[in-house]
Amino acid sequence: MLPRVALAATLTLCGAGVATAQASATFTSHRLRVCADPNNLPFSNEKREGFENRIAALVAQEMKATLEYTWWAQRRGYIRNTLRAGLCDVFIGMPTGLDMVMVTRPYYRSTYVFVTKRSGPRVASFDDPKLKRVRVGVQIIGDDFANAPPAEALTHRGIVKNVRGYTVLGNYREPNPPSRIVRAVAKGEVDVAVVWGPLAGWYAKTSPVPLRVVPVSPEVDVPYLPFVFDIAMGVRHGDAVLRDSLDAVIHRRQRDIDRILADYGVPRADTPATVGLATH
Repeated sequence: MLPRVALAATLTLCGAGVATAQASATFTSHRLRVCADPNNLPFSNEKREGFENRIAALVAQEMKATLEYTWWAQRRGYIRNTLRAGLCDVFIGMPTGLDMVMVTRPYYRSTYVFVTKRSGPRVASFDDPKLKRVRVGVQIIGDDFANAPPAEALTHRGIVKNVRGYTVLGNYREPNPPSRIVRAVAKGEVDVAVVWGPLAGWYAKTSPVPLRVVPVSPEVDVPYLPFVFDIAMGVRHGDAVLRDSLDAVIHRRQRDIDRILADYGVPRADTPATVGLATH
């Protein structure tokens, strides 16, 4: 998502419109047709280097199916133009609260995080007074902060003038445009950034500048504003056979999925099935 910057971002990117003709289920046991962004590491890319690519390959292997991709940038209409158009059958990463698709059991739970330089300020809470004094970066969807949970939490606390927005859409001619907010911390453009965990974890892990990743607190702000989300796989409504098959794979291969997520530094707000997995 998004990047997967949680439910609000996903809803905006997918668009609210319903396809004029709902595609019927096309899944067969011989093909696993995955909808994915070709330029959105650490989630996916056309070279199949993302953790969702690796999970998709694992699922296809387990189902003894040929893995096929429909590549589509995560912009408005993403679901409508891929899954609902019948071009593909499954999204590997979807928030469980998204009702535009039918979701599997969640296979991980992650959180927004604070990202700082290791030598920079240590921040763990939206109530930390340091946030009023430092430059803060947040992920945004459009040209304002209305749909960004971290920006709402900061605004609720009167932290506005020192906040800078980084769009999750970005310049698609550049590689992995949503990563700009993490790179902004490394470059010193901002002192702390509030970022969706899987995006932050990977770029912190691979950054030449040592970065610190700390889960945000509280997990749910007041009024109800969650920062922790369950992530599942998504299929078309009515594709119960495929959903159930994916559920079975997740159940059997959860430990392998956990290892993949750990390889990419995905911060976990749940307990991985494989005890001792390192998280960033």
